[in-house]
Amino acid sequence: MMIEQTIIQLNQLKLSGMARALANQFEQPSTYEGLSFEERIQLLADSESQDREHRKQQRLLKGAKFKLAANGQAIDYLHPRGLKQSQIASLLNCQWINKAQNLLLTGPCGTGKTYIACALGHTGCLNGYSAKYYRLSRLMLLLTQAKADGTYTKALQTLAKIDLLILDDWGLEPLKAAQRNDLMEIMDDRHGSSSTVIISQLPTEDWHHSIGDNTLADAILDRLMHNAHRIKLKGESMRKKQLEIDECEQFS
Repeated sequence: MMIEQTIIQLNQLKLSGMARALANQFEQPSTYEGLSFEERIQLLADSESQDREHRKQQRLLKGAKFKLAANGQAIDYLHPRGLKQSQIASLLNCQWINKAQNLLLTGPCGTGKTYIACALGHTGCLNGYSAKYYRLSRLMLLLTQAKADGTYTKALQTLAKIDLLILDDWGLEPLKAAQRNDLMEIMDDRHGSSSTVIISQLPTEDWHHSIGDNTLADAILDRLMHNAHRIKLKGESMRKKQLEIDECEQFS
């Protein structure tokens, strides 16, 4: 049949959303018989647009390699950790990413810093922004390897193009001189053009010392902090609290 051949051609042209919509119109004629030709064509175009948007979102989410499958709607505001729902709501609209602003997330281990960062990244991907999650030590290792195989410049260019770069475990390990230079390159490339999230157990006032070189620390932190949103979490570990709840339920 001609309609089947048309569906095959649409799929060959990578218009899969339009192909599915056309198949639906053919399989459910009574649903669409009252529509004009222009209206039915518009439905096909809308379906293709939605299909492409969904594929883009899935591609961005896969490429981000978030540590946690986090969701902005699932962020816990009941646990007492100093988290302001109004601030998170403002960040979830993604305007800070559009404006190339940064986010500094600090607090004790287990207070949900990584979850919040991944949830914001997830929302960013759904809104069409590219994102990538790294533990800082892993990123430094990758850049060291890039220097060895001659791809260092390309690696820096790739990092610079990411709309939202999430760096976890900032300040957890001492930085070597070469790593401080790498950080400077990254922050300089991204300054004013893309957003960076820093996750750290250290309070921001200790970051200067943790970098280990006064001159580079000044330059790096100036680029990070001058336009940054800040979330400072407090309280006991949410993981510890959940473990205690689970144990209580187990023996109750």
